[in-house]
Amino acid sequence: MQLFVKDLTVIDFSYLCPVRGMVGESWIVDVLLDGGLDEQNMVLDFGKVKRIIKNTIDAVADHRLLIPTACSEVRWQQKGDRVWMDFSSEKGDIHLACPSQAFALIPTEVIDYQSVNDFLKKALREVLPENVQGISLTLRSEVLDTPFYHYSHGLRKHDGNCQRIAHGHRSPVTVFENGIAEPKWDQYWAERWHDIYLGTEEDLVSVKTLELSKQTKISDETHFGFHYVAPQGDFQLAMPKHCCDLIPHDTTVEMLAEYMAKTLASQAPESHFKVIAYEGIGKGAIAVRG
Repeated sequence: MQLFVKDLTVIDFSYLCPVRGMVGESWIVDVLLDGGLDEQNMVLDFGKVKRIIKNTIDAVADHRLLIPTACSEVRWQQKGDRVWMDFSSEKGDIHLACPSQAFALIPTEVIDYQSVNDFLKKALREVLPENVQGISLTLRSEVLDTPFYHYSHGLRKHDGNCQRIAHGHRSPVTVFENGIAEPKWDQYWAERWHDIYLGTEEDLVSVKTLELSKQTKISDETHFGFHYVAPQGDFQLAMPKHCCDLIPHDTTVEMLAEYMAKTLASQAPESHFKVIAYEGIGKGAIAVRG
């Protein structure tokens, strides 16, 4: 007998890519279970599907930085609950020092649907009841016919997992100028924030003050340093400058929508703008200016 749930959850995360650097992503998760019927004549109660499977997926992958530990460009070490991470990419070197829950260490050379699928299924096999004999996951991106961008960020003030300094989203944006949809502005943000790290100016520090791995050799000329202490611990990150856009406030979707609207209004002060900005899939904020 098979049981399925479409759109079970969405995982918002970032991952390290040898070509693109740090990439923010949002994937929809569908699940298919194979197994015999239990004493309730069910493969698994839908309530338990949502509670057990969704919670497990969220716990091991959502709002984390996914690391391909078998990639030759990765160097990492862990001491207690702290992980130091160094990564080389065509976009430049990335360095982190964070609590272990900021990362998902995936034994693969590249982060893709298959490697993450295998990682998630391994975690799920440990929590599902014995009558569930097989599990299949489908990971997929939202189908979009409008421009979108991939961004990574961290929210120091958030009391949940958004405080992790390197998690991200794949997000569309829709801009109306004087009440009319204006795709050129959608495209402007899609290009400006393609594979970007949105850093809060308040979190900016000299890279010389960061406690990164001993082999790290970078300078303030090439990298921005970000550092803050949040409820989950001490988060430190060094990113190539050309991969960053510095924002003068927090990078919540509400503030990003306001930032986009304000930026556009400064470029075209005679116009009225409405920005519909998404944070991943199916959620976001609206800001108006002008």
